[in-house]
Formats: sequence, C-alpha cells, structure tokens
Amino acid sequence: MATDAEKLTQLKSAVAGLNQISENEKNGFINLVARYLSGEAQHVEWSKIQTPTDEIVVPYDSLAPVPEDPAETKKLLDKLVVLKLNGGLGTTMGCTGPKSVIEVRNGLTFLDLIVIQIENLNAKYGCNVPLLLMNSFNTHDDTSKIIEKYSKSNVEIHTFNQSQYPRLCADDFVPLPCKGKTDKDGWYPPGHGDVFPSLMNSGKLDALISQGKEYVFAANSDNLGAIVDLKILNHLIQNKNEYCMEVTPKTLADVKGGTLISYEGKVQLLEIAQVPDEHVNEFKSIEKFKIFNTNNLWVNLKAIKRLVEADALKMEIIPNPKEVDGIKVLQLETAAGAAIRFFDHAIGCNVHRSRFLPVKATSDLLLVQSDLYTLADGFVTRNEARKNPANPTIELGPEFKKVGNFLSRFKSIPSIIELDSLKVTGDVWFGANITLKGKVTIAAKSGEKLEIPDGAVLENKEINGPGDL
Repeated sequence: MATDAEKLTQLKSAVAGLNQISENEKNGFINLVARYLSGEAQHVEWSKIQTPTDEIVVPYDSLAPVPEDPAETKKLLDKLVVLKLNGGLGTTMGCTGPKSVIEVRNGLTFLDLIVIQIENLNAKYGCNVPLLLMNSFNTHDDTSKIIEKYSKSNVEIHTFNQSQYPRLCADDFVPLPCKGKTDKDGWYPPGHGDVFPSLMNSGKLDALISQGKEYVFAANSDNLGAIVDLKILNHLIQNKNEYCMEVTPKTLADVKGGTLISYEGKVQLLEIAQVPDEHVNEFKSIEKFKIFNTNNLWVNLKAIKRLVEADALKMEIIPNPKEVDGIKVLQLETAAGAAIRFFDHAIGCNVHRSRFLPVKATSDLLLVQSDLYTLADGFVTRNEARKNPANPTIELGPEFKKVGNFLSRFKSIPSIIELDSLKVTGDVWFGANITLKGKVTIAAKSGEKLEIPDGAVLENKEINGPGDL
C-alpha cells in the first residue's frame, strides 16, 4: 500500500493536470485531503463538554430593543449583506434545477420570497441590502438565467460559485476525472463550510468590505424562517461578536441536529458524527442538549477575511462516501457552523422556532401551503388560530414524494389548523376543502385507489377504505 505521503504526492501531480478548476480550488482540495490523511479528526473528550451559559448562548428575548429611529435602522441595515446557500438541487423532491426555484406558495418560489423580503426592507428604510447567492457548479447556469427576472428590482443580486473539487476513488486516491469521468459526476461541491474561502476567492468579500458592509447573514435558501432580524444584527454590532449561530430548542424531530457546547473555554458545534458511539443516545436526548443549529449564521466580514488569509478555518472534515457508476468514491466536506470556534467573541442566539422553517420534503410543503401559514410581503407567518406551539407531524408515502405528484393528489390543500398528525400510505387522492383534525391515518390497500371526497371533515380517524369515510 502507498503511504499517505506517497498518496499525496501522486494526488498533487494528478490534480495539477485538472484544467477545469482554478489554482485556488486545486490548493484548497489538496489541503483538505492532507488534513484528512493526517487524521487530525477532532476527538471530543466527553467529560470536558459543558452546557453553554446565557452569556455564550444568548436568549433572543434578552436582546436589547432596536432603536426606534428609522435613520438608525437604516445605518444598521447598510452594514448588512444577505447570503443564501443556493448550491442544492431539487432532486429529492423530483424537481430539476436549483431547489430554490420550487414554488412554495401562491406561485412564488423560495427565491421570489427572498427577493420580495429584501425589496420591502430596502424600500421601507431607503437602505441597500444586497443579496448574495452561493451557487455550485450544479446550480450556476440555471440561477444566472433565473435572476434576470429580478433585474428591475431594488435589490442588487450577486452570485458566486462555491469550489468544485474532484471526487476521489476510495481504493487508490486517484481523482475520478483522471479516470475519464469528465462529466459532472466526477466532481462535487465540498459542503457549505466552503462559503468563507469562496467568498474571498470570488473577490466579493473585498468588494463588500470596501462598500462599508460589516456583517453577512447566511442561511439555507430553503429555510423560510431565515429573515433579516434587526435585534440580532444590532446586538452583534454593539458587542463586537464576530460570529453568531442561531439555535432553537430541540423537539423530537431534531434529535440529530448539531448542538452548541462549551469546550475548553470556547463555544463549539458538536455534530452527531463526532459523538462516540456510547454517547449517541445522550446526544439525542432533549434533556442534556436542549438546542440545535438552524444554520442561520451571522458573521463579520473582516473576520472572515482575516481567518481565510491566515488559513485558520480548519473545520472538522465530514467524509461522505458515495458510489458513482459502481465505483466507490469519497467526498470530503466541511460545514459552516463548525467554524464558530475560530471567531472572536462568538455566540449562539437561542431564537424562536419560527426562524427555522425548512422545506426538505413535500410533507413540509403541505404545512407551508396550508391554512397553518399566511403569506404577506414575502414573509411566511404561522396562523395564530393554532394554539399548539408545535406543528403537526406529517408522513406522506412515496406516491407523494415528487412535487408534481404531490400537487396532483390534492385538489386543494386541506385545512390542518387543528391537526396533530397525519399519515398517508398508498394511492390516496384528496378532494377540495377537506378538514383534518386530531390524529388522522389514511391507508389505501395495495392496488386500490382511495379518494377522499370534497368537503370531508376527518377528526381522529383511521381510514383503510371507502367504507370508513
């Protein structure tokens, strides 16, 4: 077997010949692999983990109110840039192209809602908050075309690409593109931890700093709750916090989410992958680790520049094994949240659940398109008529997995304000103006089509065939 040093030497010469990517990308990739091979994986000593205090994870409700003077608000907003992570495709939901162009509600896409929100902010305060989209090579071409429709808006939109790294053959550490895999399958985007070097390498970081921008608010483009929050921005500027991660209390649905801990005097992200097997159940418990990372992140631009230039952002490496055409490959990735421990005066902010409304599946679309939410000025807000603070749990069978199929199976989205849980399996079709309450289970027998009639009201019901309606 080749030693690690030999592997790295071979890899360097192989990567040198990959003309599809820049020198920055080649160097970034080699450095990532070198760190991976050196085995510098962060082993967390369980006994050293401490629960963060309210100084480190600040409760949102304890933040100072924002100055009432609109001129002061404008000053705050003129220091802000909004960045959306836009590298993901809508494939898991059966859509081609970037996930951010899936229609969420009233014919508006994620991207439409984001632009409308910032338009309203800029119009209301006379400020100029720009929108940055970090694309991957998978979404760049489509996104460039799509954003033309916003050219008349009052929002400056900038796009840049995250890095493009070659997938590695697991057995011999040769980059897949060197083995004749020339299409997109030979490459991967190395996770959103790459946002910091990519922002710098694109030239956008220096341009923004020279315009007097100070903070970037970065979030996943599919999180409808990630809206600009003046109280958080004001707090960070007043307290000179270089980094803030929004966290929110865990529910049973979030047990796998990364959490913030105090470790050797620093705040840091603890992900389930770093947890020793014997402590996984403890990690998942809601008692000890009460919060999780929403991936809404606020970061000081000059701090990003300082740390990227010093090559100091050495986040935990997440090895992601895949298979391409029967070949086992390795992609090494990093996460932006893990960078928290490198920034000065970094904090968490424990925010309301409303700031975490991700759409990962059609079951989430059902929630967001229903009467449980209302849409105004680009903001999706929960209906106050619902008294239960938790959302209903919704499980839809594979027939509903793709957005097109999901939409065709509902004549209209049911009323779910009083729903606790819904489970649907089999070939089920919903009529118009249906109301669901309590616990509802609908299971069509194999090979049978089950139609729920218009206007049906189902409360605490189990339906296994037309006879149960």
